Amino acid sequence: MTLYRAVARAAAFFMLQKEARFDYFYYLCSVFIDKNMEITLYNDNGKVMLTFDGRLETGTVAQATEDIGRLLGEQQEIERLTCDFNNMSYISSSGLRLVLQLAKRYEKFCIIGTQPDVYQVFEMTGFTQMMMIERAYRQICVDGCEEIGRGGVGVVYRLDDETIIKVFRKGSTIDELRAEIFMAKDAFVLGMPTAISYDIVRVGDCYGLVYELLNTDTLSTCIMREPERMDEFAHQYANLFRQLHGIHVPKGGRIPNALERMEAAVRHIGRYFDSASIDLLLKIVHKIPDGDRLLHCDLQTKNALMQGDELMLIDMGEVCYGHPMIDLGYAYSSIMKLLGGDYETIIGMPREYGRQLWKKMMGYYFEGASDELLAHREEQLDVVATVRNFNWLSLSNNFPESAIRECQQAFDERVTKRKDYLLSVCETFGDWE
Repeated sequence: MTLYRAVARAAAFFMLQKEARFDYFYYLCSVFIDKNMEITLYNDNGKVMLTFDGRLETGTVAQATEDIGRLLGEQQEIERLTCDFNNMSYISSSGLRLVLQLAKRYEKFCIIGTQPDVYQVFEMTGFTQMMMIERAYRQICVDGCEEIGRGGVGVVYRLDDETIIKVFRKGSTIDELRAEIFMAKDAFVLGMPTAISYDIVRVGDCYGLVYELLNTDTLSTCIMREPERMDEFAHQYANLFRQLHGIHVPKGGRIPNALERMEAAVRHIGRYFDSASIDLLLKIVHKIPDGDRLLHCDLQTKNALMQGDELMLIDMGEVCYGHPMIDLGYAYSSIMKLLGGDYETIIGMPREYGRQLWKKMMGYYFEGASDELLAHREEQLDVVATVRNFNWLSLSNNFPESAIRECQQAFDERVTKRKDYLLSVCETFGDWE
């Protein structure tokens, strides 16, 4: 093995330096020729990912170089470039030269999902010491698994009695998964009752986060199984919100500001709506008071898991800090004002159960409030929910066209025709202490 490593390293160095026309690595590693190579680009606000499917060898590198140059040249800004090699089975010395060119061109460059044979080539040639190269993650199959949650960026499945997995939408980057892990850890330290992922995996072409959760059911499942306990579940749901909103988040950490994130999300969906529509949503966002409370920002009933007699949280990708009306408004948008999709599939229970739960939860959250005040607070949440009904499109650049069109068609009814009402309610936001 030592001699092989030495010969391989020398061969790779020679090939990279001399630009030879023949390929020693191809000869050493494989005798099969496969000229197919497909490259796909995903761009998440400057964080660009190139996925490779096939073999990066002498017969494919020229076309791959041309395709990559064209794809990258079409991007306005590239903050970071990641190459996903999960589906790349082979790399030759000419492929190594292409990788080296990309690494020199982009300061923030890394390779992920490298299969064992390809990783060995990188290791032998010293590439693993020159740049960040990660091995491939283990593959998991969710065929036949129970779906327990579905949201804008992924689907949650139960793998067995002890583990669940969140499968992210195709096109999600490894950075998004790591951000969710960091958010979960930071929120847990602050006191949020949340599960923390212990493994990153692949599910087909998608990434997944695995969680260990013993004997848990979603709040939706609990309600469906025992609807007679609706009042008790609503009380627990309200206490979960109150527990979060009692936590002050110190500024300067990794947990982001909710208002800044909302504004960025609204501006991001400017690709789908005209400037007047975006300006109207921004007026609403700018009226929301600042705050420093811990927010989940997707606390619908499928993201609350009952473990024993206590609720805990999953799906931590949108955790931030701000005013509690944002958290409640976002939940209201799902449970009371869901736009698009089948309600029972997304929320996990009939719409009537959702309305009952929400009304009871509000009474417990604002304990002692008059019916008049509760109605007023619900008006305010309805306005915040209106923003959420559309800015969720910023969670991914790969939503189906049908979902985008549905939102565009609903905008006039939900926003434009209610403009005066929405802006008048915004003026009352300051009375929420």
